[in-house]
Amino acid sequence: MPRSSGSWTSGAREAAMLIGRVVGNLVATQKNEKLEGAKLLLVQPLDLQGGPRGVTVLAIDGANAGVGDRVLLIQDGRSAQLVLGKGTAAVDAAVIGVIDHVEIYA
Repeated sequence: MPRSSGSWTSGAREAAMLIGRVVGNLVATQKNEKLEGAKLLLVQPLDLQGGPRGVTVLAIDGANAGVGDRVLLIQDGRSAQLVLGKGTAAVDAAVIGVIDHVEIYA
């Protein structure tokens, strides 16, 4: 089955590691106790040419990223929970790295 521009296939969510750009921060004064102290980022997934791919994602920051940074984004609940390091929490995306350079070979 062909992949769509998002991370969904055949009705089930597929774990994905994506390149994205941090486009904003989210501040929540009231949140689940397991998210206390966690930095929340708005990340726009990108295609290989650097254009937007799909919708902006809310992600836990596991790499001290900032607005404008190109980042590695994982969209898998269990992996995102591991980045948070507080056991089971209601998260499904996390920033796991800040990208310095990308090389694509034809």
